[in-house]
Amino acid sequence: MDPLITNDAVVFGLLLVILALIFYTSSLDSFKKFYTFFPPLLLCYFIPGLLNWPLNIISGESSNLYFVASRYMLPASLILLCLSIDFKGIRQLGSKALVMFLTATFGIIIGGPVALFAASAILPESVISVSTDELWRGLSTIAGSWIGGGANQAAMKEIFEVDDLVYSSMIVVDVIVANIWMAFLLIGAAQSDKIDKILKADNSSITALKEKVKAFRDKVTKTATTTDLFILFAVAFGGVALAHLGADLVTPMFKNINEASNNWLSDNGLNTLMSGFFWLIVIATTFGVGLSFTKARNLEGVGASKFGSVFIYILVATIGMKMNIGEVFKNPGLFAIGLIWMLVHVITLLGVAKLIKAPFFFVAVGSQANVGGAASAPIVASAFDSSLAPVGALMAVLGYALGTYGAWACALLMQAAS
Repeated sequence: MDPLITNDAVVFGLLLVILALIFYTSSLDSFKKFYTFFPPLLLCYFIPGLLNWPLNIISGESSNLYFVASRYMLPASLILLCLSIDFKGIRQLGSKALVMFLTATFGIIIGGPVALFAASAILPESVISVSTDELWRGLSTIAGSWIGGGANQAAMKEIFEVDDLVYSSMIVVDVIVANIWMAFLLIGAAQSDKIDKILKADNSSITALKEKVKAFRDKVTKTATTTDLFILFAVAFGGVALAHLGADLVTPMFKNINEASNNWLSDNGLNTLMSGFFWLIVIATTFGVGLSFTKARNLEGVGASKFGSVFIYILVATIGMKMNIGEVFKNPGLFAIGLIWMLVHVITLLGVAKLIKAPFFFVAVGSQANVGGAASAPIVASAFDSSLAPVGALMAVLGYALGTYGAWACALLMQAAS
């Protein structure tokens, strides 16, 4: 059934009104207790989701807003958030950030076969709608998505010859389970100090980075003129234009290399290099990082990170409107596998975090850099503080690099488990 509102102009206006109401109420003393348990970012995500299902007022499937937000606003936000990045401060975060990222990857690799084995043992065959062979092949695409991203997911579909109908079911499982976990991460971000105490973690390096960024912002902050804002938007969307131009040039080049080498890139799990979105994110992030070594860094004083955060929140809302919890009831067996898989991932993460006393920030961003990729890792990082969004972006790019290899290893383990 068609949603009540199909005009994207109306949907976009509705989303902005919702975001404005959320942030306005979050600034009121009377709502402080409410937002302690339900952080604004979580509501920016869930309210559009509820408008999609069960209310059927708007639909993420029939809207182009996510495409616009992910292809234009996301790279712009990465540029604006990265241009004031403090690399010295990020280096001082230490090795625990990388350890937790790799732990997240490992948790997904072992979580697939564990979930498949557990589901086969405890679930009746009637609730799993595909054959055993189709099942592990289909689950390989989820591994590709959860370690890397869409390009890695598509790579697994081709490598393991996944049926189109099975693939569509796996996409639904991927999106819903990943979004449920993201919701828990957003809730955890609001309670990160309490969680760090449980983990006995030292988050002083993260606090020091936030304070250093705040001091820099205070130093360069000024009242923005119209000229300042035009320069800011020229840098942001000029960078987006360069990123799209670069992606349009580089992607066909790698496709031609693949064809000329008899699919050498595809056969060796390098499909990511043929993804336009991958190069869009890499080039935009690199451009923003490059600006951090120039005077463009002072654009933070006229609101670079604030505009970047606005773009991120709009992206969150468009991601939320694609969520449909109702799909869970159509494939209960597949969702059970997905939930067990994610549970293994979470237990692995928290176990290692407890062992090395890593802050919850590293747990959340390490996980989301794998499971969510470039579209949502900065979102989760910014839930802790907007100054930390670049950490999520940089780790997500690393996830793209490892995605196909990790998913391939996970698929072989799932084949053995089946």
